[in-house]
Amino acid sequence: MPKSGLAAETLTMARTIDKHRAKRNEEIILKYAPLIKYIASRIAARLPLHVDIQDMINSGVLGLMDAIEKFDPEKGVKFETYAEYRIKGSILDSLRAMDWVPRSVRKVATMLENTYVDLEKKLGRPATDEEAAKAMNIGVEKFHKIVNRVSSVTMVSLERDSKSDNSKHSLLDRLIPEDSKTAYDKLDTEESREVLIDCIERLPEKEKTVISLYYYNELTMKEIGKILKLTESRVSQIHTKAVIRLRGKLKKFYYC
Repeated sequence: MPKSGLAAETLTMARTIDKHRAKRNEEIILKYAPLIKYIASRIAARLPLHVDIQDMINSGVLGLMDAIEKFDPEKGVKFETYAEYRIKGSILDSLRAMDWVPRSVRKVATMLENTYVDLEKKLGRPATDEEAAKAMNIGVEKFHKIVNRVSSVTMVSLERDSKSDNSKHSLLDRLIPEDSKTAYDKLDTEESREVLIDCIERLPEKEKTVISLYYYNELTMKEIGKILKLTESRVSQIHTKAVIRLRGKLKKFYYC
């Protein structure tokens, strides 16, 4: 059945719009491809070798496409900022879905969290490596090996809200000053922000410094090592202990 002139014209216009939109989206994806690769590479640097970075990049592309689809300029935030947020979120979501961390490693991480929390409650200050090792009835050398083993668990630990595993917000987003938040940055409670700030302030000085340099200054472990005159593996170990302490404290606050 032949289409009316108006219907045919509307269909042609719709197809033209679709072509322009597809071309525009392709141009945006090509423009932000280096950013996707950078974010994926930065996350991959702390993952086991069997995790395929190309899968992460693919997830990042999906995040960018989602950003293109949902971006609203009326919200008062730059597209670049929103796109980075969506890319990173999509990659982290895909990693969680993989469940690539063995249960045994998660179990050890939980044991470390509980040990740190119990000791700090007892001592009134953060526990040293020696004190934590003694509480776990192991030597300091073995304690360090355990910390290194659970480092992969901490990769996304501060990238999601302890209060809700389904949250799209980073725990560290809670530290954004109120006067500089955008509509996308606003979070559910000021109380959580204050709790996180307090938890970070109570960290040992080196751990606090590493958390600051890594998450706020966005330096790599290698770059932080140069600043602190430490090896990259030592910086990674300090980061892991800091995140384990924070996770333990925040879990106790939210669930106990």
